[in-house]
Amino acid sequence: MTGRNLTSPPPFFVDSEGWVRRACHCLSPNFDSRSRAGSPPTLVVIHSISLPAGQFGGRAVEDLFTNRLDPSAHPSFESLRDLRVSAHFLIRREGTLIQFVSTDARAWHAGVSQWGRRQGCNDFSLGIELEGTDHVPFTEAQYGTLDALLQGLCARYPIQAITGHSDVAPGRKTDPGPCFHWARWEALGYPVQLLRPKKARSG
Repeated sequence: MTGRNLTSPPPFFVDSEGWVRRACHCLSPNFDSRSRAGSPPTLVVIHSISLPAGQFGGRAVEDLFTNRLDPSAHPSFESLRDLRVSAHFLIRREGTLIQFVSTDARAWHAGVSQWGRRQGCNDFSLGIELEGTDHVPFTEAQYGTLDALLQGLCARYPIQAITGHSDVAPGRKTDPGPCFHWARWEALGYPVQLLRPKKARSG
């Protein structure tokens, strides 16, 4: 890839069982087999998340993905009661990489979704959550970790497109939002594909 201008750690190697050994591991039960899809992942879906909304740090995201979130801990958590979701990865504000599900397995991250003519993006995608919101710029540390992770994923799988949650679930989801700097990833040579052009914002 050309035009690399991010300060990134070395690429994250994905082993034969779909794990990044240099990541922190927080195992989620919310996954199943990709066997019904019959093919390796070809799509990467970028998400953003914060719990409570707009608050960073703490273990609420990990608790959500491991079915340990206490609905009484915050008023907004009641709507998440009995929700069973996960992602393959979470990148914290300081750049820490957490892996919840093997990349060879089907994490429950995209929900009702479609890419091209294919529905059910969980079958053929990898989900990466960035700790953040639609309205706060992501950090350089997060972008560096994301670059290293994408290098590893593209080396391991035949990734054909990288897109946002809002692009596979338009009208239902808005993340990662307008603060995600898509132009940076296009400049690095990644196969960014969006439903509609998004303004590139710094941060």
